[in-house]
Amino acid sequence: MPPGVLRDIALVLVADAVVGVSFGAISVAGGLPLWVPIAMSLLVYAGSAQFSAVALLTGGGGPVAAAATGLLLNSRTAAFSLAVADSLGRTWPARLVGAHLITDETAAFVIAQPDARSRKAAFWISGIGLFAVWNVSVCAGALAGSALGDTGRFGLDAAFPAVLLALVLPALRDDGNARRAGALGAVIALAATPVLPAGAPVLLALAGLVAMRRKSPDHPERPGSSS
Repeated sequence: MPPGVLRDIALVLVADAVVGVSFGAISVAGGLPLWVPIAMSLLVYAGSAQFSAVALLTGGGGPVAAAATGLLLNSRTAAFSLAVADSLGRTWPARLVGAHLITDETAAFVIAQPDARSRKAAFWISGIGLFAVWNVSVCAGALAGSALGDTGRFGLDAAFPAVLLALVLPALRDDGNARRAGALGAVIALAATPVLPAGAPVLLALAGLVAMRRKSPDHPERPGSSS
């Protein structure tokens, strides 16, 4: 991998840990049993979908509504899988495990790498690291419970967007198709934010991928890519 990738992964792990502690604390402070955020993080493993599901549960919504909302928000990983498919490996066990590790962050790391070997290494290092750190930090936050007070005052909601923007900037700078997709997705998300619940604008922003269908001659499709 290019120099600096491991450093970038480490920085994302730190941000992941902070948000994981917040999620665990919010869940227990909202009245959910200790095992709920821990089991959800192990089996669902989807940050924004988990926050939305917990918000519904603690707000009086039923488990069916919470599960449906989580599935809807997490469906964006279907699009991410197109970008990381060649990094998961060829065996079914590797693909099954890899599919569980696909997140916004792992997809961003994969897209930023210049060759297939670096993409595969970045996916597995970031994927396993993020899964481990997320679950440990969620458990720590759940055990801390309400002792942390109002976690919103720390501005944790800005941590991940800032990190993800830094990760995708190289791709936006070097690829006109990526810039078109990103610009269209940003416009859609900004327009939807005032009228839709949290997480839904991000899902709608995937419509920006239609811009990727226009392949320019100076940016041919990368071998092995399905996007």
